[in-house]
Amino acid sequence: MIKLTTYFGERDFVADALLDLYGRHQVAISVLLRGAEGFGEHHRLRSADLLTPSEDLPLVSVAVDVPERIEALAPEVRKLQTTGLVTLERATATVNEPVKLTLYLGRGESYRAATATLRDCGLDGATALLGVDGTMHGERRRAGFFGNNGGVPVMLIAVGTGDAAARALQTLDPPLFTLERIRVCRRDGIALAEPEPRAGEWHKLMLHSSDHATHEELVRRLRGAGTAGATTLRGVWGFHGDHEPHGDRVLQLRRGVPGITVIVDTPEHVARSFEIVSALTPERGLVTSETVPVILE
Repeated sequence: MIKLTTYFGERDFVADALLDLYGRHQVAISVLLRGAEGFGEHHRLRSADLLTPSEDLPLVSVAVDVPERIEALAPEVRKLQTTGLVTLERATATVNEPVKLTLYLGRGESYRAATATLRDCGLDGATALLGVDGTMHGERRRAGFFGNNGGVPVMLIAVGTGDAAARALQTLDPPLFTLERIRVCRRDGIALAEPEPRAGEWHKLMLHSSDHATHEELVRRLRGAGTAGATTLRGVWGFHGDHEPHGDRVLQLRRGVPGITVIVDTPEHVARSFEIVSALTPERGLVTSETVPVILE
């Protein structure tokens, strides 16, 4: 499987066109996520705390399918998205290394029960993110104000050992999932590893934390340091470490809802970004790193 991820702003007005494209190509799974805060190439801060809901917010779209289908639509994505960032990642890993396991569910499926299973199987952490649009099994699924939106995609992102992920997959038997190689760098204040960027390829750091203030301060410090881009995604349910699964029904990150800040930076600058992340996670938070080939910057 290959994962195509795009980062852009709501006022770029490409979200509908991207999801229409994924629907026409009958992409196995795609998800549109609305961020709470972030910035991109021009370092203009987009934040739900600063703007009204009708204004510009960061958006992330993810499309996953076999290489032939994703590679066929990648040129069209590049034509549609003339700003922002586009990455193309091969979703593959083994049970002998740390992994990021992403389950793609519908809102009608129990992501809370799946989260509990992930914890019981020994994963280090997991966060459920509600999509607002997407495709499931090649069919367009758009959220609306009316109806139960049961088919709209949910991304449940978990981190842990390959063995733990294998146990979870055997128990849950999900129809749609990806397994990606990562490096776990920090866990609740304990330094475990450093990012290892490859020359010529961009790098992605991810902070999993339920502390809204940490996410908020992280985005501001990264922006001030000239990091290429960062986006905070609000979750609805999740856990990390020994903490019990928790969440909030009203989607307010500052009320203790699990969240993820995704940082994408050049190999030359990722060490500086990691120093900022480390300084803001002296006791809590799960930090991972991975290489991400960028096809549009």
